[in-house]
Amino acid sequence: MPDLSRITTIEDLRVIAKRRVPRMFYDYADSGSYTEGTYRANESDFRKIQLRQRVAVDMEGRSTRTTLVGQDVAMPVALAPTGLTGMQHADGEILAARAARAFGVPFTLSTMSICSIEDVAQHAGPGFWFQLYVMRDRDFIERLIDRAKAAGVTALQLTLDLQILGQRHKDIKNGLSTPPKPTLANLLNLATKPTWCWHMLGTKRRSFGNIVGHARGVGDLSSLSSWTAEQFDPRLNWGDVEWIKKRWGGKLILKGIMDADDARLAADSGADALIVSNHGGRQLDGAPSSISALPAIAEAVAGRGIEVWMDGGVRSGQDVLKARALGARGVLIGRAFLYALGAFGEAGVARALQIIHKELDITMAFCGRTQIDTVDRSILLPGTYPR
Repeated sequence: MPDLSRITTIEDLRVIAKRRVPRMFYDYADSGSYTEGTYRANESDFRKIQLRQRVAVDMEGRSTRTTLVGQDVAMPVALAPTGLTGMQHADGEILAARAARAFGVPFTLSTMSICSIEDVAQHAGPGFWFQLYVMRDRDFIERLIDRAKAAGVTALQLTLDLQILGQRHKDIKNGLSTPPKPTLANLLNLATKPTWCWHMLGTKRRSFGNIVGHARGVGDLSSLSSWTAEQFDPRLNWGDVEWIKKRWGGKLILKGIMDADDARLAADSGADALIVSNHGGRQLDGAPSSISALPAIAEAVAGRGIEVWMDGGVRSGQDVLKARALGARGVLIGRAFLYALGAFGEAGVARALQIIHKELDITMAFCGRTQIDTVDRSILLPGTYPR
């Protein structure tokens, strides 16, 4: 394992990942739709929120441990579902799941992962969650849910905000498609990433493991392209949520809530948690940042028996603490762990979790709290946070 003690921020990991990961895959992770305004706001709006420093408080016995949908976690953080994770680093989903398990936080596998549910299940711990996209092929969805059950998945995340795709200009310019286009520019760029290429040559996992060989008529990457283009279902509605909840039968988390009215509908659906999320700024450009939308949504469903989480723009333990103060029981990190994975594989993800945890622990102490479950908006400076 490399010595990463001099890596002190998520930004350090991002810079290294940009050097090591092929441009088309780095840009896929590190981009937003259209002007990327919402993508940038997810980060910048966190920085506007200021903390109240307290002194002469006994800081011994601190703990960041809590629960997410009843599961004990080392801190209120889970790894978000991210497509093509196995293209940031060979076997990326497996490596990230192992790091999450060792640290004691959940890992969420995307439907559009490179490694399959069955592959990751052999390495993930009790915090193995799965994210589901709703496709037109309902038979495929039923079998996917059954595979998740058989693999020991403990919670299902249903993504509600990808019925249609927001345009990401970088993906078009880079020729990112299924399969990727072997343009001269891409081949030249690959030639500058020998370590990435070496790792990829050493794995058999280079396709979409949950789809190829499982979806009807999809036996290889060439047939996957047309299938994917046709399958995301624009007819998705709350009736589908009810159907999936019954079919799944376990903990259900709804991802992509950005409006208080939708949050109330999510609570009415009987879901166990909702995630305030604008898909990392990759869908509706011009939508508010996740952190600015969080307080109103948390207030709208207070006392309704549904946990409120958020994702989008979390790059530090301070961001985790601010989200917790504004009503989030937990946060999901996506780009933060993808940078780490692209930079150093499993060791990088472990280091990212260490960085976030240390920042969370120390900042909580400076704000006069020793238990994460006692944090509320009184740790924030009035007038600096959204209401």
